Amino acid sequence: MRCLAFFICCSLAAFSLPAAHAQEPVVGLAAPLTDSFELLGRQMRDGARKAAQTLNARIIEADTQCSTEGGEAAARSLIDQNVSVVVGFLCTDAIDAALPLFAEAGIPVITPGVRTATLTDQRERTGWPVFRTAPRADAERDAVARLLLPRWRDAFFAIVDDGTIYGRELAENLRATAELQELKPVFIDTFRPQLDNQIALAGRLNRSGATHVFVGGDRSDIAILARDAAGMEYDLVIAGGEALRAEESAMPLADGTLMIGLPRWADIATETARSALEEADIVPDGYVLPAFAATELAVAALRSGSGPIAEALQSGTFQTALGPYSFDEKGDLKQPLYRLFRFDGQTFQEVE
Repeated sequence: MRCLAFFICCSLAAFSLPAAHAQEPVVGLAAPLTDSFELLGRQMRDGARKAAQTLNARIIEADTQCSTEGGEAAARSLIDQNVSVVVGFLCTDAIDAALPLFAEAGIPVITPGVRTATLTDQRERTGWPVFRTAPRADAERDAVARLLLPRWRDAFFAIVDDGTIYGRELAENLRATAELQELKPVFIDTFRPQLDNQIALAGRLNRSGATHVFVGGDRSDIAILARDAAGMEYDLVIAGGEALRAEESAMPLADGTLMIGLPRWADIATETARSALEEADIVPDGYVLPAFAATELAVAALRSGSGPIAEALQSGTFQTALGPYSFDEKGDLKQPLYRLFRFDGQTFQEVE
């Protein structure tokens, strides 16, 4: 009888171990862990690892090398190791090569790094199970119009750009959206960038009667324009895009300058996430927190018990270190990431 009892107990233990193991969420991480983008890939890895550790999940890593060949190899490796969902990717070439393989295997991908608009725009045609927690490439230009026009509806506003692709796209989209809302700028212009002064531009704006101006340009030109407008005793509200997050320019940025940009992730992260990273001596730079939040999202969807994970991701709303995440029909975040900030002389503070 003792032998029989021992046999039964051992058999039950042997049976229970695989079942418990099967319930452990297994998340793949696809990131560039070598070569030129290694620093950014390691940020992703640090965030994903720490999130998985706090959630009692398992991470399996693969190096995409930010290349077509690396993306395909990473996908095959993760598929062979039976991951349930994949987090990561930074480069378009790598994810484009990997997604057909993941689609065939029925494994969804959550990317906190790839912004290329076509990644999700072609989803209806390709059927690729991709969900993007990064902003789209066109999100900034749409945010400029969304955040500024309601505030400037009754203002005499102008739109200028520096002639670069970046500056012109922001300015042209703002102009076109204003026109659709039956709003007309008092002044539109393209200025010459990287000059020692922008007195001529400030003068043209002043003569137009503009009290507000959006500048599609870099931090240095915006700082110089503000200085020259102030020198004329011209009270001008100036707004720019996320290029204002660039390193300090020779000319200090003026107090009150507005920026449409992404928040610093550490400023909006939950205390739980910040504490977990601090305890592990992980500096929350770059992709650390976006990867942390994407991994939380992956594990929560796996544990939701609401059918296939892709369906859970598509239909649910999940709380993460960076706030609630839910997706539209393309797989892009419904929650807007860009916000309006005002420079206080030291840092950018969010405008409510």
